[in-house]
Amino acid sequence: MDDPVCPEMRAIINDKLAEIAESEDIRILLAIESGSRAWGFHSPDSDYDVRFIYSRPLDWHLKLGKKRDVVEHPIDEVLDISGWELSKALTLAMSSNAVVGEWLQSPIQYIAEPVALRKLLAFSARAMTRKSVSWHYLSLLRQQQKRLVNDDGTVRLKRYFYTLRPMLALRWMRLHDKPMPPMNMGTLVQGCALSEPELAALTHMTVLKKQATEQAFAAEAPEVLNQLITAEVALAEAWLSTATAPSKATLWLEATDIHKALTLQSEA
Repeated sequence: MDDPVCPEMRAIINDKLAEIAESEDIRILLAIESGSRAWGFHSPDSDYDVRFIYSRPLDWHLKLGKKRDVVEHPIDEVLDISGWELSKALTLAMSSNAVVGEWLQSPIQYIAEPVALRKLLAFSARAMTRKSVSWHYLSLLRQQQKRLVNDDGTVRLKRYFYTLRPMLALRWMRLHDKPMPPMNMGTLVQGCALSEPELAALTHMTVLKKQATEQAFAAEAPEVLNQLITAEVALAEAWLSTATAPSKATLWLEATDIHKALTLQSEA
């Protein structure tokens, strides 16, 4: 359980990515793990969610007609691979799509072109807004809470962590006033200034999650964490009720320049 992606699986994933790049005539700029393995609370039977950002040759952009900006290659029940064309990723960053921020910060990378990653990270940090990202994580948290507790009072471990993580993201953004909370749970927690009882409860639940299957239950959730979730939700709601988002008009030109630069690179 020390390595979220064993060498054998990493080799399989890299081979699949090479096949996709060749068959689709694309250049993969960034390929990462996006699911629970990257978050840091995967179960023994967790699947692999590989996501990537790619560029296409200049000629592709000059063709008339609507073009598909997504590549999807579900392999099997264990491995799922899909990616976004660069312009789609930049546009989503402009709209403060939290998933883009997560991909760019994934601790598990299969492919990472340094120039592309640096440009995309710097742009996203400027383009994304705390208000929009906060709405995303608050909505995600609320959705998971609806199906969190079973009729017998037991707690679905997977959904509980899908509740804890957005709560911690909201807390991190509140404490740091930045729009891109770390993707990895361990790194995220380090920046959340949790109390010793909160840390102890979170550590206990993380151990349970990483030892259990994807469908496992816990008898109950620690009250100290339940209180923390309630408090952070209330604080996020109060802040969002008055928060404003800055204008992004000047960022369109920067996004266009990044897309042009990385697309021309793909021609080299």
